[in-house]
Amino acid sequence: MKTQTVYKPTEGLVKRDLTYCPGCTHGIIHKLVAEVLEEKGLLDTTVGVASVGCSVMSYEFFNCDMQQAAHGRAPAVATGIKRVRPEATVFTYQGDGDLASIGMAEIVHAAHRSENMTVIFVNNAIYGMTGGQMAPTTLIDQKTTTSPMGRKQKDTGLPLRMSELLATVPGATYLERVSVHDPKHVRKAKKAIEKAFDVQTNKQGFSMVEFVSTCPVNWGINPTDSIKWAVDHLIPYYPLGVYKDATKEDTNES
Repeated sequence: MKTQTVYKPTEGLVKRDLTYCPGCTHGIIHKLVAEVLEEKGLLDTTVGVASVGCSVMSYEFFNCDMQQAAHGRAPAVATGIKRVRPEATVFTYQGDGDLASIGMAEIVHAAHRSENMTVIFVNNAIYGMTGGQMAPTTLIDQKTTTSPMGRKQKDTGLPLRMSELLATVPGATYLERVSVHDPKHVRKAKKAIEKAFDVQTNKQGFSMVEFVSTCPVNWGINPTDSIKWAVDHLIPYYPLGVYKDATKEDTNES
């Protein structure tokens, strides 16, 4: 009787336990990115840039060259790496506090310059690693350690929608928001990652995949309920879909 391989771990991740909290979807996102890099034969030529946040130790998990960046500076570091090694596949892995707050200038200008790199952006609407403070993406009336009565628009404005914002930047080539809350959406998310890396391989400029994610510990709910909360509250404010796809347009490589 022939044996059949039902499941094989991706070679894109090292064989060690992840450090993320139970119910956090960072692990799923890591796996999808790693699978795409492996399946496209890019692992040996990839350089990832780890941000500061819950994913700060992602350099311990991805089975490719990794570089740690200061808080918010991952796009700037990735820009330097890509310009020195244009043949490499370069990606950043960033949370919403890192990308949409302290790193806002870096991400906007990297997109504006149409840097030929890929950004993996994980949006769980809160600062996870540092104790659950309000993030630029925290929803109105969402309670955090720094907004115990809920976020108020009159005090802090509306939550930032990064995919929509970057879609207005001429240099951005491909932007899609996805989720991994069920198998159907996991498959769609993987296709978005594949597309984003294809954009880079084809030298078409800046690409970003935004993930609606969960943070059960800082949201104060169990992992199962956190998935439902993301679907019921985050996705209505952060609708899934492609926000820009300029891959069929001519790009300026001068």
